[in-house]
Amino acid sequence: MRYFETRKARIEIIPMIDIMLFLLVFFAMMTLRMIPTTGQVSKLPTSTTASVIPAPKLLLEIRAGGQFFAEGQQVVPEQISALVRSRDAAKLAVTIAGGEDASLQQVMSVIDAVRIGGATQIGLAARQTAR
Repeated sequence: MRYFETRKARIEIIPMIDIMLFLLVFFAMMTLRMIPTTGQVSKLPTSTTASVIPAPKLLLEIRAGGQFFAEGQQVVPEQISALVRSRDAAKLAVTIAGGEDASLQQVMSVIDAVRIGGATQIGLAARQTAR
């Protein structure tokens, strides 16, 4: 008759804790992905061949009027070179973001400053357009 005895139901708490921790990590990671990197540029140029690159270790912005910004502070090309030199330039990934009104000369002066600083991994930010 032992087979027909009713057992008291138990709620297993360990699997529930595992699921809750997984959800906590999942939402934390998704929240971090939704926070944009620092920057004010809203009208990036478009390109049909734009590809996703890893997050930059240094983001340089070219704003209206030819102003250069690095880490939220206005800088000049000499300061950009010094900033790149102060970091490990061989491993530093630099992304240059400029609005649609940024001139090619402004972009080239930032690239020159970065190269003078010693960095070689330079990317240009762009929005992907539909093909």
